[in-house]
Amino acid sequence: MIAAPINPSDINMIQGTYAILPDLPAVGGNEGLGQVIEVGSDVRTIKVGDWVIPRDAGLGTWRTAMVLSADDLVTVPSDIPVLSAATLGVNPCTALRMLSDFEDLKPGDTVIQNAANSGVGQAVIQIAAAKGLQTVNVIRDRTDLHKLTDRLKAMGATCVITEEMLRRPEMKEIFKSYPRPKLALNGVGGKSATELLRHLQSGGTMVTYGGMAKQPITVPISALIFKDVKIRGFWVTRWKREHKHDDGALQGMLGELCTLIRAGQLSSPACTQVAIQDFHKALGSAMEPYISMKQVLVM
Repeated sequence: MIAAPINPSDINMIQGTYAILPDLPAVGGNEGLGQVIEVGSDVRTIKVGDWVIPRDAGLGTWRTAMVLSADDLVTVPSDIPVLSAATLGVNPCTALRMLSDFEDLKPGDTVIQNAANSGVGQAVIQIAAAKGLQTVNVIRDRTDLHKLTDRLKAMGATCVITEEMLRRPEMKEIFKSYPRPKLALNGVGGKSATELLRHLQSGGTMVTYGGMAKQPITVPISALIFKDVKIRGFWVTRWKREHKHDDGALQGMLGELCTLIRAGQLSSPACTQVAIQDFHKALGSAMEPYISMKQVLVM
């Protein structure tokens, strides 16, 4: 193993609240980058020296070495940055699929999202910008608000607002500059998700991929009756399993993302690299509130 990030879903799995619960004892981590140092005599799809990432969740990437079946891995190009490769398989894939699979978005269309400073949120901003889409990005108020706002705008965010701003009448002014969103992306739940719904255009879709607030979503009846909004969910692990026998779909998605990375249109989320020996520090930081830096274990 070369590097492996700590994602919220990794923490959820350890807490026992995730959809996948491995047999114990288990190794944490669902994502990361490895380099092949040896292959069995019958292996044809992977060779020594290849960069590889897990095809599915649950393999346990927070370790220095492991032995796996070739079917558990997918190769990635070695001409992209290590941190981009180590964080390629979950957040950017989630962002690309949500921007591609739920609404027929055209350049100039608007997407609204909460948790805009998360790994998924940062990928959504960059991929959307590359596709010519406008993004309205919601973050929690904090002491370094201007610094974070500037960083997200440098990535391509059209507009960055706080959760409090989302509830104010001034939101109407924002949608005089660009159309109301066809697509809302919810990684929080609770009141934040309900507020996203209020700003969707008629017939639009809200896709939920996370629930950081640990609160259910309340859907106003008026949104269903008068606006006919659609409420959907997305889990990248399910998508990968549904396309398990379609290598073209997975390779096509990774290829599209790597093309954006090479063009400088998609970078890894802001990361703090931590030696695996100091994993306890990285785990502690990953669970702190208002942290915009993804902790990455470096082997």
